Amino acid sequence: MKKKPEELSVDKAAQEMLKLAEKEGYDTAWERLDAQGAQCKFGRLGTCCRNCTMGPCRVGPVGEGSRKGVCGADADTVVARNLIRMIAAGAAGHSDHARRPAKLLKEVAEGKNKDYQIRDEEKLKAVAARFGIVIEGESIRDIALLLSEIALNDFGNQDDAPIAFLKAYAPGSRISVWEKAEKALRDQTGKEMGILPRSIDREVVEVMHRTHIGVDNDPLSLLVQGVRTALGDGWGGSLIATELQDILFGTPKLRQIESNLGVLKADEINIVVHGHEAILSEKIVEVSNLPEMMDAAKKSGAAGINVVGMCCTGNEILMRHGIPIAGNALHQELAVISGAVEAMVVDVQCIFPALSSLASCFHTKFISTSDQAGFPGATHIQFEEGRATEIAKEIVTMAISNFANRNKERVYIPDIRETAIVGFSVEQILAALGGSPEPLLDAVKAGKIRGIVGIVGCNNPKVKQDSFHLGLVKELIKNDVLIIGTGCWAIAAAKAGLMNLKAIDLCGPGLAGVCKSLNIPPCLHMGSCVDCSRMLVLAGALAEALGVDISDLPLVGSAPEWMSEKAVSIGTYFMASGMPVHLWPVPPILGGKEVTSILTEGIKDLVGGYFFVEEDPVKTARLMLESIDDKRKALGI
Repeated sequence: MKKKPEELSVDKAAQEMLKLAEKEGYDTAWERLDAQGAQCKFGRLGTCCRNCTMGPCRVGPVGEGSRKGVCGADADTVVARNLIRMIAAGAAGHSDHARRPAKLLKEVAEGKNKDYQIRDEEKLKAVAARFGIVIEGESIRDIALLLSEIALNDFGNQDDAPIAFLKAYAPGSRISVWEKAEKALRDQTGKEMGILPRSIDREVVEVMHRTHIGVDNDPLSLLVQGVRTALGDGWGGSLIATELQDILFGTPKLRQIESNLGVLKADEINIVVHGHEAILSEKIVEVSNLPEMMDAAKKSGAAGINVVGMCCTGNEILMRHGIPIAGNALHQELAVISGAVEAMVVDVQCIFPALSSLASCFHTKFISTSDQAGFPGATHIQFEEGRATEIAKEIVTMAISNFANRNKERVYIPDIRETAIVGFSVEQILAALGGSPEPLLDAVKAGKIRGIVGIVGCNNPKVKQDSFHLGLVKELIKNDVLIIGTGCWAIAAAKAGLMNLKAIDLCGPGLAGVCKSLNIPPCLHMGSCVDCSRMLVLAGALAEALGVDISDLPLVGSAPEWMSEKAVSIGTYFMASGMPVHLWPVPPILGGKEVTSILTEGIKDLVGGYFFVEEDPVKTARLMLESIDDKRKALGI
């Protein structure tokens, strides 16, 4: 039986648009999921192997499936291979994201790119100091050049030493844990099993090599390589993207924004930037505010130009510029259905191919900009950093010209929006605390803050949109748990009013007192999905200040409503950094009993973290609170 809009999303704006979509017959992700029918049980369990043409092999135990593939691979081998290929794809997405700002910083430092500049010189100096780069007497360009070369070297370094960013940022206690784990694995198995990533690209390539037919068939060995690859993402690719984008575009500071589809404006030219890379969206924001563009907009009959964000590129510009955000992943089609979007401008990642055909039902220009992401039916305008301003002007001008084609009778914008306080970079959090993590630790020691939970993740139409995100948060904050997070979770919390000061009323007395004293909400928006690295850096700073390892802290991670391979990599590097990590929906691993046992139990002895799965938000919160209380007891607080 077909579900009602109220059963698909808790978001009132989404419900309104889903009713409109059903009435008008527009296709959405929910409709396409329903059309799938029963999905492949072998795929859900992770036991379908397509890595050679002797297959695809369905590996048991599942009734009609064989106990082994044609080559002899058993269920655990197949599950482990499939899982670490997901990690590799996720890490590759973040790494390619990071590569662009690393190359751009080098070009700016060399004077080859005049369209961008270094906006945060203090952040540049602070990051450079971690690597021992001489600051005094050196020019900003020289410092930036040296830093960019270190970053770029981390992608393709051929030495066996750990990547430079990991060595510069990860606490010494955590590096010691990884080194001890490597030794323990060698002693137990007699095989070389490295955990510390040697270079970002190398680990991704090694996953692909190991999972080729006839190479690595040991589930433990495969999973360790997956951990290594994920750490190259978290303490490498993602961290590089965050730090260098802060240097180039500015480190986020506190600001108030508006969220949800109500940020679209009926009398203005609406440009939605969607995807993940800040390099393009920064220029769209800058160019749309030029007097010449404003004049052109008014000549077209519009009151102005309204740039809004979608998904993680939206998070990038809301954090740095206070640009409103129209929604998270499952809002992308709903924004187009409003009939008020002149241009949907996309780069890479989490962009539904369905947008092209949907946009053709309206006047909306669906504009692709990346050579890595082709969308048949889209208008492609190749973005080049060396011509960034020129190309951004072309895109904005196209949107302005398209305003005349809008059918006002088809415009429907839900009058639903919510305010949110955003911009919680690590620097901003520490500034709010007086410059050090000590006040936060004091609040934890005193029990005012029981623990901290980091929440990341996507939207997944298999889960009622935003329901798990919000249900988990509400249960945790009423139990005095501070929430930090990124990505589509952060947008869900913003839309629901959990990132403004009114949310303090939902907190337990301890957390409420801390939030009131600091004038902050109980949920802190730390940025886009690559900015999960900010949470790693904050966890490292807390561990060093307390003189313990990250695994000793009352911290837990969660990826509710996850759907992308990036989330698998993110969850793995949080787990490998010493944190218990909750996942829902269940990842495709249950077909491998040994793999499931390693990831939920055995891995804890090696790295201190582990995965757990739970489908109920309240039960998930209880499991998190048990872990937090155990850590507090062990610390004697």
